[in-house]
Amino acid sequence: QVQLVESGGGLVQPGGSLRLSCAASGTFAGISAMGWYRQAPGKERELVARVTSDGHTKNGDSAKGRFTISRDNAKNTVSLQLSSVKPEDTAVYFCWARIRTGYGGVFDSWGQGTQVTVSS
Repeated sequence: QVQLVESGGGLVQPGGSLRLSCAASGTFAGISAMGWYRQAPGKERELVARVTSDGHTKNGDSAKGRFTISRDNAKNTVSLQLSSVKPEDTAVYFCWARIRTGYGGVFDSWGQGTQVTVSS
């Protein structure tokens, strides 16, 4: 069993900043990558940013130049710093992790999501 617990969502004004955090717990061999996706009402879930265990990052279009992802491998945590937010950043943000099992396999795990609302 793997649990991803997110924190840090809420209401933020346009142009403001917000930090999301996610911690993974449970029994697993390791975590290949962690990251964040988001889903706005009526839209598909999309990649915000993700980072591998060796530090390689991939940003979605929404993150470029405004959001920064960071990871602590020792603590199995990942954070997302949102800056210069816009109303279109309003969405439920989901923590994601690619988990390595002790048998050589991998699977994806998701958090329950945290709401980010950008509004004045």
